[in-house]
Amino acid sequence: MTALSPRPQWAVIGALGVNQILAWGSTYYLTTVLAKPVAADTGWGLTWVVGGFTLGLLAAGIVSPRIGRDIDRHGGRPVLIVSAGLNAAGLALLGSAPNLVVFLLAWVVVGVGMGAGLYDAAFAALGRMYGVAARRAITTLTLYGGFASTVGWPLSAFLVENWGWRGACFVYAAVSLTVTLPLCLVLPKEVRRDPAPPSKQPEAQTAAKSEARHGTMLYVMLALSLTISSVLSAVVSVHLLSFLDARGVTLAAAVGLAALIGPSQVGARVLEMFLGQKLHPVWTMVLSTVLVAAGLAVLLAGLPLIAVGLIAYGAGVGIRSIARGTLPLALFGPAGYATLMGRLGMPSMIAQALAPAAGAWLIETSGVTATLAALVALAVLNVITALALVPGARQRAT
Repeated sequence: MTALSPRPQWAVIGALGVNQILAWGSTYYLTTVLAKPVAADTGWGLTWVVGGFTLGLLAAGIVSPRIGRDIDRHGGRPVLIVSAGLNAAGLALLGSAPNLVVFLLAWVVVGVGMGAGLYDAAFAALGRMYGVAARRAITTLTLYGGFASTVGWPLSAFLVENWGWRGACFVYAAVSLTVTLPLCLVLPKEVRRDPAPPSKQPEAQTAAKSEARHGTMLYVMLALSLTISSVLSAVVSVHLLSFLDARGVTLAAAVGLAALIGPSQVGARVLEMFLGQKLHPVWTMVLSTVLVAAGLAVLLAGLPLIAVGLIAYGAGVGIRSIARGTLPLALFGPAGYATLMGRLGMPSMIAQALAPAAGAWLIETSGVTATLAALVALAVLNVITALALVPGARQRAT
């Protein structure tokens, strides 16, 4: 159980939402704008520069279980404060990196900061603060997060144009210390109370063991679904322009079509907030996988419905973020929720780190059409995996 110092929920969500926009924009979305300027300025090679970001994601995945346990033990506030400090230190080290080794080391520091401060950690903090009532707070937070690239990419481009890539890193480091970190202080302080001791009655122990076995299967299926979703979104986000080019779309048109994904994500999250609150989050997960599979199938088929496919895909990715935070809470309850989110985050983060390179290899060896077909097959598998969660969700709800 957790007792909170008085803070209106709107203030907590507002502070955490702005925190997420700045944290995502200054870390996860940073390489998109900085990669080419860094490579051109240093001569390190674009593959190595992008590899730093991959290394950061791997670090985030590795520390994710520990982050979840720490949030369960100490609350989200201190962990998110540490995240802001790590991001500041890592970004300052990036900006001052004299060689590639230090540059890669800096990404490890930033990666640990991402693991301690992005969605999974924020969801875990909200789940610990508000328990089963956290669904609306998590949904609202994803609305804020949907603007991270919209804010981050233009801001990064402006900073690079005026102060260079190193100056951009220093500015973001300062923002982490002077804006992101203070926002974490708005989060409520939590006082943890010891839970009641477990029952020692034989009947209770037998029921607990049966529940544990059932819970393990649910956990495995949920982790598999979230990991497949991460693979699909990571590959598409990196290689979308190549996919569109192979479908006969010009570069200018491809950029315009790709821009449909962001608004689709936010729009779907708004609809879920108003229409999906009375439904079990498992149906949000199922709808997410269906939309992603349908969108990728349309992309594989090609013109003239590519725009519709990308809108469907974007909507699916958008509500997937909501399901990622709300479904584990609904299936397993608030006790140990942060630890669970940390464990679920590890394979997803590692998949995000490795999937783009695997996608590039598949494109080079088998071609774009075969790669898209493989993604569609994987997306259909994910629909089946999500549907497999429905019976367990119904049982947990009764």
